[in-house]
Amino acid sequence: MGKNIFFVKKNINISKLFPKHKFKKNFNIEEIKPLKTARKKDLTFFDTIEYKEIAQKTKASACITNNRLEKYLPKETERIIVENVLYELAKSLKKIYVDSDIDHFDSTLKTPKKNQFKDVRFGNNVLVGKNVKIGKNSEIGPNSIIHQNVIIGEKCVIGCGSIIRNSILGDNVVIQDNTKIGQKGYGFIPLKGVNFKFPHIGKVLIKENVEIGSGCTIDRGSVDDTIIGENTYLDNQVHIAHNVQIGSNCMIAGQVGFAGSSRIGDNVQIGGQAGISGHLKIGSNVKIGGGSGVVKNVDDNQIVMGYPAVSLKEFLKKNKQ
Repeated sequence: MGKNIFFVKKNINISKLFPKHKFKKNFNIEEIKPLKTARKKDLTFFDTIEYKEIAQKTKASACITNNRLEKYLPKETERIIVENVLYELAKSLKKIYVDSDIDHFDSTLKTPKKNQFKDVRFGNNVLVGKNVKIGKNSEIGPNSIIHQNVIIGEKCVIGCGSIIRNSILGDNVVIQDNTKIGQKGYGFIPLKGVNFKFPHIGKVLIKENVEIGSGCTIDRGSVDDTIIGENTYLDNQVHIAHNVQIGSNCMIAGQVGFAGSSRIGDNVQIGGQAGISGHLKIGSNVKIGGGSGVVKNVDDNQIVMGYPAVSLKEFLKKNKQ
């Protein structure tokens, strides 16, 4: 995920964050990262057996986990044993990145100055935040808002009424009207009488030659990033939840919904109004029929359809008149 350029981080010592735990080595937390990308002096989390193989290789100095899973972590990683991993993670995120649970108003937004973006075309009523970078020959449509620290590549087209925050866009990206990218995703820890908001400190990474239709919503990552690969096309009104990663050369039809942390391979085609459940792995060269509900992993080169989605051959057999 790299250095977090979108959220201000407080400098907190690991022992102060978890005062009941006795650490062998005390350190200031550099970042909170997923198991795979965490490094020395980073804090990570491990809450499901599904990530056992990744946990065994993590480089994190400390990990929030439970009694059932701690045995899979490397000896060098401090175990912080808790009852509710995600709740403790959410509390830690809130203490370190204090403004990441709500998308506050960006007070740095201003009308862009011509000398600041010499080779960029702006429509009327565009607002741009502090430290925004926009590449040559890009254009930003009327009434669009580009929040602070966003990076937009060259030859990009941003449609009217779009809002982009916490995002990095490659070259030749097209975003049609009224699309929202980089907002906080849907996530909370249900407690007795209250829902504890889960902070989202990730970003959205959109690679080169991507086209995104009008009215789409793409949430930023929670701890990981939301990623859309090269040359992938999204139709109108597609929703992509936090941490979803979509490969290259994919075609996603209108009103498709991706639940959090699903992984989509390359060259995937998905028909309109299909739904992909969270934490699933969809292989490369997969085709998913319109209106399908995918609730389990799909291997490479498969064609699936229906709810729950099954192989096309099985679907046709079940629905034979």
